[in-house]
Amino acid sequence: MPTIRDARILIMATDGFEQSELTQPLEKLKEAGALVHVCAPKGPDIKGWKDKNWGETVPVDLEISSVAPSEYHCLVLPGGQMNPDVLRMNDDAVDLVLDFLHSGKIVAAICHAPWLLIEAGVVEGRQLTSWKSLKTDIENAGGQWIDREVVVDDGIITSRCPGDLDAFVAKIIEEIETGEHLEGEPFRVRA
Repeated sequence: MPTIRDARILIMATDGFEQSELTQPLEKLKEAGALVHVCAPKGPDIKGWKDKNWGETVPVDLEISSVAPSEYHCLVLPGGQMNPDVLRMNDDAVDLVLDFLHSGKIVAAICHAPWLLIEAGVVEGRQLTSWKSLKTDIENAGGQWIDREVVVDDGIITSRCPGDLDAFVAKIIEEIETGEHLEGEPFRVRA
């Protein structure tokens, strides 16, 4: 079985990400021993959103268009309203989500980030959670919205908000260490 120390994790975001939803997973996954990179549509950095205002910047390690999904075990999608709304209109970002899922890898989305899963067409028939304002969007896309701090369905991990970050990161580590989605069958889009 792989351990978190063997893991290579990619965080995808752009300007307007919820500050804590990027920085806490980044820090905690690195502290656990994983190699973590941040990708964005462009660099050299992206700016967070914190307490109704712009937050800190985070350095970008690589552009989305240059990511090789085969080099990573997991894709983490922070929320915030602006960040996933911009990314879901970016073909490279949506394709990257699909590449991870079709390769049988873990995709973890928190807060508003499930908008990317909806845009990728992978929600139908699955259980997810999110920021509560996305409940109708998830249900309209054929998913079942559940009000729980973390929900896992076929390699997709979802959480609701910054208050769920400890459970969110713990579930990412657990899913990586069980190895079910690292060497298993690829994700299948349900009809």
